[in-house]
Amino acid sequence: MSMSNDSIPAFEIGLTTLAALLDKAEAHAEAKGIDPTVLLNTRLFPDMFAFIRQVQSACDQAKNCGARLAGVDPPRYEDSEKTIADLRARIAKTLAFVKSLDVKRIDAATDREITFPFGPGKCHMRGVHYLNHFALPNFYFHLTTAYDILRHCGVEIGKRDFLGAIPMRTT
Repeated sequence: MSMSNDSIPAFEIGLTTLAALLDKAEAHAEAKGIDPTVLLNTRLFPDMFAFIRQVQSACDQAKNCGARLAGVDPPRYEDSEKTIADLRARIAKTLAFVKSLDVKRIDAATDREITFPFGPGKCHMRGVHYLNHFALPNFYFHLTTAYDILRHCGVEIGKRDFLGAIPMRTT
Protein backbone atom coordinates (compact mmCIF):
# COMPACT_ATOMS: atom_id res chain seq x y z
CA MET A 1 0.00 0.00 0.00
CA SER A 2 1.23 3.46 -0.84
CA MET A 3 -0.26 6.90 -1.20
CA SER A 4 0.23 6.85 -4.98
CA ASN A 5 -1.31 3.37 -5.32
CA ASP A 6 -4.26 4.44 -3.18
CA SER A 7 -4.91 7.64 -5.13
CA ILE A 8 -3.79 7.70 -8.77
CA PRO A 9 -5.50 4.46 -9.91
CA ALA A 10 -8.73 5.46 -8.13
CA PHE A 11 -8.74 8.79 -9.94
CA GLU A 12 -7.83 7.20 -13.29
CA ILE A 13 -10.58 4.58 -13.04
CA GLY A 14 -13.16 7.10 -11.79
CA LEU A 15 -12.39 9.66 -14.48
CA THR A 16 -12.41 6.99 -17.17
CA THR A 17 -15.79 5.88 -15.81
CA LEU A 18 -17.07 9.47 -16.10
CA ALA A 19 -15.96 9.59 -19.73
CA ALA A 20 -17.78 6.31 -20.43
CA LEU A 21 -20.89 7.63 -18.70
CA LEU A 22 -20.78 10.64 -21.00
CA ASP A 23 -20.75 8.29 -23.99
CA LYS A 24 -23.84 6.51 -22.66
CA ALA A 25 -25.57 9.83 -21.91
CA GLU A 26 -24.86 11.08 -25.42
CA ALA A 27 -26.18 7.86 -26.99
CA HIS A 28 -29.28 8.00 -24.79
CA ALA A 29 -30.02 11.61 -25.74
CA GLU A 30 -29.61 10.80 -29.42
CA ALA A 31 -31.78 7.66 -29.25
CA LYS A 32 -34.56 9.44 -27.35
CA GLY A 33 -34.36 12.72 -29.25
CA ILE A 34 -33.42 14.62 -26.11
CA ASP A 35 -31.29 17.76 -26.18
CA PRO A 36 -28.10 16.65 -24.32
CA THR A 37 -28.03 19.92 -22.39
CA VAL A 38 -31.15 18.74 -20.58
CA LEU A 39 -29.14 15.86 -19.11
CA LEU A 40 -26.13 18.08 -18.39
CA ASN A 41 -28.23 20.59 -16.47
CA THR A 42 -30.26 18.06 -14.48
CA ARG A 43 -29.89 17.94 -10.72
CA LEU A 44 -31.39 15.53 -8.22
CA PHE A 45 -32.70 18.26 -5.93
CA PRO A 46 -32.84 22.06 -6.29
CA ASP A 47 -30.00 22.70 -3.81
CA MET A 48 -27.64 20.15 -5.43
CA PHE A 49 -25.19 20.72 -8.26
CA ALA A 50 -26.27 19.83 -11.79
CA PHE A 51 -24.55 17.04 -13.73
CA ILE A 52 -22.02 19.42 -15.32
CA ARG A 53 -20.90 20.66 -11.91
CA GLN A 54 -20.68 17.10 -10.57
CA VAL A 55 -18.24 16.21 -13.36
CA GLN A 56 -16.27 19.42 -12.78
CA SER A 57 -16.12 18.69 -9.05
CA ALA A 58 -14.94 15.11 -9.54
CA CYS A 59 -12.19 16.41 -11.83
CA ASP A 60 -11.29 19.08 -9.27
CA GLN A 61 -11.01 16.54 -6.47
CA ALA A 62 -8.70 14.35 -8.56
CA LYS A 63 -6.38 17.12 -9.75
CA ASN A 64 -6.34 19.03 -6.47
CA CYS A 65 -5.68 15.96 -4.35
CA GLY A 66 -2.97 14.66 -6.64
CA ALA A 67 -1.29 18.04 -6.80
CA ARG A 68 -1.43 18.65 -3.06
CA LEU A 69 -0.01 15.23 -2.28
CA ALA A 70 2.75 15.77 -4.86
CA GLY A 71 3.49 19.21 -3.38
CA VAL A 72 2.69 21.15 -6.55
CA ASP A 73 0.09 23.77 -7.37
CA PRO A 74 -3.03 22.30 -8.95
CA PRO A 75 -4.00 23.68 -12.35
CA ARG A 76 -6.97 26.03 -12.40
CA TYR A 77 -9.89 25.28 -14.67
CA GLU A 78 -12.46 27.90 -15.68
CA ASP A 79 -15.63 25.77 -15.15
CA SER A 80 -16.89 26.93 -18.54
CA GLU A 81 -17.98 23.54 -19.88
CA LYS A 82 -21.39 23.52 -21.55
CA THR A 83 -21.36 20.40 -23.76
CA ILE A 84 -20.50 16.73 -23.55
CA ALA A 85 -17.42 17.45 -25.70
CA ASP A 86 -16.34 20.15 -23.22
CA LEU A 87 -16.70 17.71 -20.32
CA ARG A 88 -14.73 15.04 -22.20
CA ALA A 89 -11.93 17.56 -22.72
CA ARG A 90 -11.90 18.45 -19.02
CA ILE A 91 -11.74 14.80 -18.03
CA ALA A 92 -8.92 14.19 -20.53
CA LYS A 93 -6.80 17.09 -19.27
CA THR A 94 -7.43 16.02 -15.67
CA LEU A 95 -6.36 12.46 -16.46
CA ALA A 96 -3.23 13.73 -18.22
CA PHE A 97 -2.35 15.90 -15.23
CA VAL A 98 -2.93 13.14 -12.67
CA LYS A 99 -0.82 10.70 -14.71
CA SER A 100 2.02 13.27 -14.88
CA LEU A 101 2.43 13.55 -11.10
CA ASP A 102 5.58 12.31 -9.37
CA VAL A 103 4.55 9.17 -7.47
CA LYS A 104 7.58 9.37 -5.19
CA ARG A 105 6.46 12.80 -3.98
CA ILE A 106 2.92 11.51 -3.48
CA ASP A 107 4.22 8.54 -1.50
CA ALA A 108 6.24 10.90 0.70
CA ALA A 109 3.07 12.82 1.66
CA THR A 110 1.77 10.32 4.22
CA ASP A 111 2.72 12.41 7.26
CA ARG A 112 3.14 15.78 5.55
CA GLU A 113 0.59 18.43 6.49
CA ILE A 114 -1.76 19.23 3.62
CA THR A 115 -3.41 22.64 3.74
CA PHE A 116 -6.39 23.34 1.52
CA PRO A 117 -9.27 25.81 1.24
CA PHE A 118 -12.33 24.83 3.22
CA GLY A 119 -15.26 27.23 3.27
CA PRO A 120 -14.08 30.67 4.26
CA GLY A 121 -10.91 29.31 5.86
CA LYS A 122 -8.31 26.61 5.48
CA CYS A 123 -8.13 23.04 6.70
CA HIS A 124 -4.98 21.19 7.74
CA MET A 125 -4.65 17.40 7.67
CA ARG A 126 -1.92 14.79 7.48
CA GLY A 127 -1.58 13.52 3.92
CA VAL A 128 -2.95 10.05 4.66
CA HIS A 129 -6.01 11.51 6.37
CA TYR A 130 -6.54 14.08 3.64
CA LEU A 131 -6.55 11.33 1.01
CA ASN A 132 -8.67 8.78 2.88
CA HIS A 133 -11.09 10.99 4.78
CA PHE A 134 -11.52 14.03 2.53
CA ALA A 135 -10.34 13.75 -1.07
CA LEU A 136 -11.42 10.21 -1.97
CA PRO A 137 -14.83 10.47 -0.28
CA ASN A 138 -15.48 13.78 -2.07
CA PHE A 139 -14.30 12.35 -5.39
CA TYR A 140 -16.61 9.35 -5.06
CA PHE A 141 -19.50 11.54 -3.90
CA HIS A 142 -19.39 13.60 -7.09
CA LEU A 143 -18.80 10.54 -9.28
CA THR A 144 -21.76 8.77 -7.67
CA THR A 145 -24.02 11.80 -7.96
CA ALA A 146 -23.15 12.21 -11.65
CA TYR A 147 -24.02 8.54 -12.16
CA ASP A 148 -27.26 8.94 -10.18
CA ILE A 149 -28.35 11.94 -12.24
CA LEU A 150 -27.94 10.03 -15.48
CA ARG A 151 -29.70 6.97 -14.03
CA HIS A 152 -32.53 9.22 -12.83
CA CYS A 153 -32.83 10.58 -16.38
CA GLY A 154 -33.31 7.08 -17.76
CA VAL A 155 -29.83 6.47 -19.13
CA GLU A 156 -29.40 2.71 -19.16
CA ILE A 157 -26.41 2.29 -16.88
CA GLY A 158 -25.76 -0.09 -14.04
CA LYS A 159 -23.27 -0.99 -11.37
CA ARG A 160 -20.72 -2.32 -13.88
CA ASP A 161 -20.79 1.06 -15.63
CA PHE A 162 -20.09 2.76 -12.30
CA LEU A 163 -17.29 0.41 -11.32
CA GLY A 164 -15.55 1.00 -14.62
CA ALA A 165 -12.37 -0.77 -15.54
CA ILE A 166 -11.37 -1.91 -12.08
CA PRO A 167 -8.54 -4.42 -12.13
CA MET A 168 -10.30 -7.64 -11.18
CA ARG A 169 -10.43 -11.18 -12.39
CA THR A 170 -13.68 -13.11 -12.44
CA THR A 171 -14.04 -16.87 -12.66
